[in-house]
Formats: sequence, C-alpha cells, structure tokens
Amino acid sequence: MKNKPYSCQSPKEGWSWETPPDKIPEEQVKETLTSDVIVIGAGISGLAASTRLAQKGLKVITLDKCDAAGGHGWQIAMLDSPLMRKMGKKIDKYEFVRRWLDVSGNQPNEDMVWLFVNNSPKVFNWLMGVLDEDVEQQIYTGCFKGPIFGEYEGSHHLVRKEGSRFKGRGGGPLLIEAFERQIALHGNQLLRNTKAHYLEKDENGRVTGVLATGEDGICRRYNGTRGVVLATGDIGGDLEMLEKFCPIALTREIDLFWPKTSNYGDGHKMVYWAGAAFDDAPWAPVMHNHPYGRFDSFYLHVNSRGVRFMNEDTWMQAKSVRIGMQPEPSWAFAVFDVKWLDEFGERFHLLGGQGAMPLGMAINDVEWNPDCGLKEEVQHYIDEGNGYVCETIEELAEKMEVPYENLKKTIDRYNELCALGDDPDFGKRPELLTTIEKAPFIAIKMGASLLDVMGGCLTNADLNILDADYQPIPGLYAIGNCCGGMYGVDYPLLLNGNSYGRAFSYSQVLGRVLSGIPDEEEGGTEK
Repeated sequence: MKNKPYSCQSPKEGWSWETPPDKIPEEQVKETLTSDVIVIGAGISGLAASTRLAQKGLKVITLDKCDAAGGHGWQIAMLDSPLMRKMGKKIDKYEFVRRWLDVSGNQPNEDMVWLFVNNSPKVFNWLMGVLDEDVEQQIYTGCFKGPIFGEYEGSHHLVRKEGSRFKGRGGGPLLIEAFERQIALHGNQLLRNTKAHYLEKDENGRVTGVLATGEDGICRRYNGTRGVVLATGDIGGDLEMLEKFCPIALTREIDLFWPKTSNYGDGHKMVYWAGAAFDDAPWAPVMHNHPYGRFDSFYLHVNSRGVRFMNEDTWMQAKSVRIGMQPEPSWAFAVFDVKWLDEFGERFHLLGGQGAMPLGMAINDVEWNPDCGLKEEVQHYIDEGNGYVCETIEELAEKMEVPYENLKKTIDRYNELCALGDDPDFGKRPELLTTIEKAPFIAIKMGASLLDVMGGCLTNADLNILDADYQPIPGLYAIGNCCGGMYGVDYPLLLNGNSYGRAFSYSQVLGRVLSGIPDEEEGGTEK
C-alpha cells in the first residue's frame, strides 16, 4: 500500500512543532474583521498575491509579524518575456522541465513545475504594469556554462530609472515598494507587527480565518470569505524542522534570510495543525558562499585541512553544499597566484555563475574588460580579512590556518595535473586548469550560508492545500516558500531567481482561482 505523505495523521514522536498551541479563550478575542481573502505573510510572495487579488477586485487583509518586508533577492526567473525575445534568448520549456526534475531528484510534482512554467510569460507584462514602466529591464547573462550543467539566460533584473518615483534601487526592495503601493491604492489593509497564532475551521472543515495579535496587543479574528492564503516563508530558522526536513542546511556558517525574525516555519506549523500534508524529505536548501569572500571561480579549492575536495568547475549552489559537508571548521579557500586576473580574462567565455562573475560583467552580454572591478573586489576581501596574499606557500598556509604539508602537497599535485592537461582526480575541464607557482599567492575564504529552504505543504494546481489523503482543505491556499511541490533535494540554479519567478507566476493563479475571473476577462488594472 502506498505510504501517505508526512502529515498530522502520520505517526512520529517527539517534534515540538507537531503540538498545536492552546486555544485562545474567546473572551480575549476582542474583534472580528472580515474580508474576501486573508493573506498571512507580507514578504515578496504575500505582497504579490495581495496585489494580484486586489487587481481582480477582491478585498484583502494582509498580515505580517515583521515590521518590514525582506525581499533581499534581485533576480526574477522567466521563461519568456519581450526582452528575452528582443535579445534572442529562448528557453525550450520541455527541456527545462525535464532538467528541473532531474536536478531535483524527480521529487517535484510535475503539475506544480508546469504551473510556474506556463504562467511565466504573463509575469513580465504584469510587473511592468505594477511598476508603470518606471524601471530599466536587464537580463542576467553571467550564467554558469558547464559542459554538463548549464544555467539558462532568463533571469531578469528590474532596476529603478533615474527620476523614478520609487526609492528601492531594484529587485526585491523595488517590487515590495510597488506592491505595497498597489495594496494601498486599492483600499486594502496591510497590517505589520501582527502575529498569526493558528487557523480556524468551521464545522464542515473549511478554514475560515486566523487569530492574530496586533502591535497594540489586541487579539483579533480575521475571516476570509473566499479563502486564507499562507505566504509565510520557509523553515530556515527552526533548527528542529531542519533536522526533520533538511538536515544538510544545518551545516551552514550563517543565515542570510531577512528579517531575522522571519522564516521560522510559522505557516508550516499552522497548516500542519490544520491537517496539511508536506513534501517528502529531503527539502531543498538554498545555499550560497556568502559568509566570507564571494569570489571563487574556477581556481583550486581546498578545505580547512588544506586538501582539495571537489571539481571547482561547478555552480555556486553545488560549491556551497560541498563546503558545508567538509570537516569542521567547514569553510574552504579558493587559491591562485599572481596571474589570476589574466587567466580569468582568457577563459571568460567559458565561465559564469554567481561567485565567479562580477555582476557588472553579467548583464546583457557584456564583454570582458580587465577594468571591470574584479581586481578591486578581490582586494576588498583581503582588506576585510577574508582573504590573504603572501609571498610563499608556507606563509599562505599559516595565514589560512591549514597544515602547510597538506597545502603544499595539494598544490604540487594540482600543478602536475596542469602540466598533464588532464584532471583524473576530479574531472575538471582541462582548459580550466591553471598553475599556482608565481608569487604572490592568494587565498579567498569561502563558506556556506543559508538563504531559504524550499519545501512545504502539498497543494493542487489551484494552490489549494491538500491533506494526507490528497484532498483539498477547503478555504486554505499557499504561495511562496511555504508552498511545496516544486522542489526536492537541491535548489535548481538552472534559472536564477526561480523563487521569485514562481511566486509571481503563482500569484496569477491565485488571482484567477479566488476571484473566478479569467485573466482575459479582467480588463485594465489601476496604476
């Protein structure tokens, strides 16, 4: 018999988050507010959903426990846009979905991936309407160009134009500002510093609303006649939930999610108590090598014991996971010598990926320029104490606090492979093998940071949350990183910014489902 997904009906002992909180006495609930939809969470996905629902004519109350939204990301993944067509950037969506499933260990629900893919073409025009053409449009072209794994050029940057009415420079901060303006323009409420406690159901099992306490200390009941949407982020800050669903995320050096009071699995817990089913573990961590120096590229990587541990010819997510799995202390170093900048320029056409390509060189097919600022970036890391420059390998090992004999042996072997023109140890492309023999020698420190954990409650293609029998829980919906179904095992950097892209695609779905109005019948939207 097929196992049911992990849910409140599944036997499991010991996790504290499985126990729902005590009910708040009715006499402490001082007020009931009713709207068409209640959105819980006002990060980028919640604000996108609230904006789209408002444009469909619905009254929405949006709640968030933080005093400000996060929105630290810049990249927005799309598979088709006018700018992509203008630049000749085409993504085969059939190939894309096959590769997505492969990278994700075939764990995603395919209908959820297609939901993102098929709604993606609508996102660009929608965002331009929200932003009122007040931005410069860019394509991120600094994608990783490996022989096996390659990233698609469909990540968009939206940057504020000079004289714009917006304050945010671009990306998430700019979009948050635009969404908040839309919510206010449509006369809807956005209540921050408002902590949701648990969902409520009626006698028929329909989720009717949520109890939440505002910054005034008053507990209120918020009812949604058409539905309640969870947009509460991920579980990255809850170590116990990580142990259950994404233990590899526990290897990170630092957390980069923001605000620091967010992403503790609040929404996951609320829907769990309401009977929701979750993705099977392991969930996919979003890990980047941001804690120390952010430049590593194709150069020799050694761990804290001075030993090479990977093929450096890979993308940021893979590097960060491998670094996190190293012996403690779990950091690493990119090691190169004085000719590194020339070597980078000679191989520029082979390179790409976050952490390997200066951002200014990664926009709209910019060509290599040695004065791009990369030299200054590396010097900045050295000045910060996250890199070292030395005249001898022995001195470098001392600065790195790694055994000299290990580092010397590793570099000697690496130089042998360069002379050989082959890498039987780890399989790096021969054209990316470069010697380390001319002083000064440089090491840039690297470490794994955790941005998000992609996994959550199961939904159907209407984003209606499912129970353990795969039946929709009436009135309950999800969007953003608390919404499951699209990820598994590892975060696919096939298309940078896919978390934002998914949120915006899914907001289109919620707008149609909860309003009952097809997009083609919508007409114009206010600016």
